Parts: sequence; structure tokens; C-alpha cells
Amino acid sequence: MTGAPNGKRPVSTPDAPRPAGAYSQGVVAGGFLYTAGFGPQHPTTGEVPQGVGAQTAQVLRNVSAVLAAEGLTLRDVVKVTTHLQHLTRDFAAYDAAYRAFFEAPCPVRTTVGSDLMDILVEIDVVAALPAPAPPD
Repeated sequence: MTGAPNGKRPVSTPDAPRPAGAYSQGVVAGGFLYTAGFGPQHPTTGEVPQGVGAQTAQVLRNVSAVLAAEGLTLRDVVKVTTHLQHLTRDFAAYDAAYRAFFEAPCPVRTTVGSDLMDILVEIDVVAALPAPAPPD
């Protein structure tokens, strides 16, 4: 693995929205891939779908693109943190859309209400990297 002396390295892909500030789309460190918090912007058009269900699906496609850049999928995710603009109102619709992307055993998850900038949902994840192959 190449990267900084502390063992962390950035992960980026044109298949997810570009960072809007001083952060990476993802960082590999300590056997895990940590993603930035992604909103529901389409990576090419910047369009944001209407409704929390459609936004959740786009966010998880954005997250999946960063995972794929490292050869991972949502099956490798061990922790999800979700921010909802309207926690009480939108939780059921968010959860229904979320369930379409994850299989049992689902990752652990924290869902909180947050003041988001013109979006309804933002999600970041932590995914486990495959264990290195044992030496022959």
C-alpha cells in the first residue's frame, strides 16, 4: 500500500460527487475505508432527486462508487452514520430505501437529525478491507 507515512491514503472516483471543500471522498487507514458524508447529488449532473427515499438511494449509489474504487461493496460496510433533515417525518421512508441496499447481517447504524444544506439525507460509512492473504 502506498500513501502517507502514517499509512493512510485517499480514495477518489469520478463516479461520486467531487468534494465541495477540503476533504477526501474516502480514506483507507488501519484496515478500513472511511467515506466522507455524501449527499444525494448525482455525480455528473449535480441534480438532487425529490423525496427522502430517492435521495437515500442516490446517496447510497454515491457511497457505493467510492467503495467500488477500492474493490469493495456495501456488503463490506460495518458502520453507517446517517443524518436526516427531518428525523421523525422521514425515518420510515429513509429506512425502507436503505433496506433495499443492505442484506443481513446489516451494518451497525446511527441515525440522527441534522440541519442539512438543501438536502434531506447525508450518509457516511466505514467498510472493512479484505484481510491480507497469509504468506505461503
